[in-house]
Amino acid sequence: MSKLTKILIPLAVFLVLVVPSLSFSASLVPCNNNTVSITNSYGTVTPAVPCDFNALMKLVNGGINFILKFLAIPIAAIMFFYAGFLMVTSGGSSESKTKAKNIFTNTAIGIIFIAGSWLIIKMILTILGYNSAWIFN
Repeated sequence: MSKLTKILIPLAVFLVLVVPSLSFSASLVPCNNNTVSITNSYGTVTPAVPCDFNALMKLVNGGINFILKFLAIPIAAIMFFYAGFLMVTSGGSSESKTKAKNIFTNTAIGIIFIAGSWLIIKMILTILGYNSAWIFN
């Protein structure tokens, strides 16, 4: 396999899996910085939502939730599937079994690390007294 192929195949898989989830990121910004409500030609009213500190905190929370829901968990599921596939198709090869076990272990450690960091951030924000209306959405 050439070096170009070794780079292009993972890049293509990454783009196919991650780029569609980026369409969900359009709703991350919670403000429009309008001072008055705007009505378009179809009669749809866009209310004024100022960009303030609460909007910034909603943006941070939305970014964290987006990364967890649409990136980390699906990638971990794919890695668990891949490790299980390697384990099932190892055919008695101790090298393949060891590789699969390492993938399982590293993925589990990664998920625990991500969940722990999420809990620490949420705990710190709660201790600081931020309104829970945007923390746990």
